[in-house]
Amino acid sequence: MFSHVTIGTQDLERAGHFYDATLAPLGLKRRAVAPDGGPPALCWVSSAASLPRFYVYIPRNGEPSTFGNGSMVAFLAASEEAVEVAYAAGLASGGTDEGIPGPRPHYGNGYFGAYLRDPDGNKVHIVYRADLQE
Repeated sequence: MFSHVTIGTQDLERAGHFYDATLAPLGLKRRAVAPDGGPPALCWVSSAASLPRFYVYIPRNGEPSTFGNGSMVAFLAASEEAVEVAYAAGLASGGTDEGIPGPRPHYGNGYFGAYLRDPDGNKVHIVYRADLQE
């Protein structure tokens, strides 16, 4: 469904540290970004597929990056343990808590998730969905 998702940052090094740690337990790895004449960027992708991709950019217009009220990026985890590991890694890498790992039955049977904010304030959700494993 998605080609890619892009969020902004003010500090690529700090964002890279956070997302490298948070996304590794989910099987996502940083890949090189081909220069396109635009601002510096980072990219993560699954080793199993080239799409979808997750990008973090310095805003092209030179203005400060902002997070969206009501905006969130959700990453799918392979297990409840992967949710917990990714959440802990994100907190240890400069993220802040927005909801500890645990069952969220109001979202569906077997839904287990955690919420955090990256160092720029972007909301990140890590979710395991048992219903997709059946």
